[in-house]
Amino acid sequence: MNTESKILRETPLQRFWSEFCESRIAVGALVMLVIIIVLAALAPWITPQNPYDLAQVDVLDGKLPPGSEAYTGYTMWLGSDGSGRDLYSAILYGIRISLTVGLAAGFIALIIGTVIGLIAAYSGGRVDAFIMRAVDIQLSFPAVLIALVLVAILGRGVDKIIIALVAAQWAYYARTVRATALVESAREYVEAARCLALSSTRIVFRHVLPNCMAPLIVIGTVQTASAIALESTLSFLGVGLRQTEPSLGVLISNGFEYMMSGRYWISFFPGFALLLTIVSINLVGDQLRDVLNPRLKR
Repeated sequence: MNTESKILRETPLQRFWSEFCESRIAVGALVMLVIIIVLAALAPWITPQNPYDLAQVDVLDGKLPPGSEAYTGYTMWLGSDGSGRDLYSAILYGIRISLTVGLAAGFIALIIGTVIGLIAAYSGGRVDAFIMRAVDIQLSFPAVLIALVLVAILGRGVDKIIIALVAAQWAYYARTVRATALVESAREYVEAARCLALSSTRIVFRHVLPNCMAPLIVIGTVQTASAIALESTLSFLGVGLRQTEPSLGVLISNGFEYMMSGRYWISFFPGFALLLTIVSINLVGDQLRDVLNPRLKR
């Protein structure tokens, strides 16, 4: 009886957190993700070098192994790359870029995809058919191929990468929102809103959209991780960010040619940081899926 009373007294947020904490792996991933975000946010204050400032980069420090002392006197705990960048500093700055690009691209794609998905679901008929055929065509091409073509046309830079990632990912949000909105539009509360002569805009954004948020949160988490991985792929291939703005993909690419010569650390540590970031986001998103959709709970 006490347990039932406690459950009844829980707020929705407390109940959500309680269910989320049922998975220790997800909690550990969330803690790791928070640590990564905090370290990246504090990078200018906790790193000995600004890898974007060429005045602080000395080529004499190039390819130093982990634990070596730099020419300027500080210790490079993770070693340096071929340009003399301290890898510890470069990784934290690179995570900042990767997170910024992933979150910005995910947020913009979420807005565009949500609006298009809602229009398709609520309009129906030819409008729905046209939009969904466009989505099908979009999803028939690999995201990396679309991003490569757009970056080749637009050029390199953070803003260009974000545009390419948005163009490659909006269709995932549109399809998810459209499927959820179709289910919600057939429910009684939407019929009641129509009987009250409420405007279509109010019905869609005040009644249908809030009930689509659960799958949107899940797909947003997964697509953010995909955006980070896609940005790193583009940078690794040399068509993403510039060498003067080293993201994790650029750092991995810089060390790839040295892998066979024993200088493993140049690619290994940035790759490990990228792996931790993406796996943490995916594990959190997997648990969010289970919590927000009780039918999928294990």
